[in-house]
Amino acid sequence: MTTIVIEKSPDGAYKGFTCMGHAGFARKGKPDILCSAISALSIHTINGLEKAAGQKLDVTDNESTGFMRCIILDEPCEGARCLMDSFVYSIEKLSEEYGDRFLQIQFKEVNDNA
Repeated sequence: MTTIVIEKSPDGAYKGFTCMGHAGFARKGKPDILCSAISALSIHTINGLEKAAGQKLDVTDNESTGFMRCIILDEPCEGARCLMDSFVYSIEKLSEEYGDRFLQIQFKEVNDNA
């Protein structure tokens, strides 16, 4: 199962997200379309935050464990908010489609980027 934690400040500004684990939707040895979709959305969001929105990021990943963390280091701009809103909407739709047995989404309030 993949768990995605969306981090927001007390005032509602996005601070980043963490993806943990492999979805486990496909049978062993077969391509996992849900894991691929989550990865594509995550990487697209990171690239958009960095290149299109100009945000400074701290990104950590480990493909073998299915771990990816993206922290927005500076104050999120309007473009970053739009990208993160789109990411959240898309993963919520995936969770609805495939079920929380494979994908769970959590929201966490954070006071800083730690």
